[in-house]
Amino acid sequence: QVQLVESGGGLVQPGGSLRLSCAASGRIFNIYTMAWYRQAPGEQRELVASITHGGSTNYADSVKGRFTISRDNAKNTVYLQMNSLKPEDTAVYYCKFTVVLTITHLPNDYWGQGTQVTVSS
Repeated sequence: QVQLVESGGGLVQPGGSLRLSCAASGRIFNIYTMAWYRQAPGEQRELVASITHGGSTNYADSVKGRFTISRDNAKNTVYLQMNSLKPEDTAVYYCKFTVVLTITHLPNDYWGQGTQVTVSS
């Protein structure tokens, strides 16, 4: 009913930048919170940043001042601008949307397929 498509991952040197995007399509009435998570090998998935429909943001301490989350409600898209990247930012990044469907008018969580970010020289 809802599909999330991520893009923008890749290989970057330490200190570099990347911009991730995640766009939703399907039977969408509204999208509450949009968020980015990441999971490094052998680690649990962790919240990186989130943004509400009204634009309130929340960041993990490890990325504050380096990453910026934003959204375009008209395009059902969330972005993650990542600057000053460090090797410890290496992980698979996933987007998660809390979506209200047109059919049920009930919220459900949907995940993207994940995109690899590798920070290495």
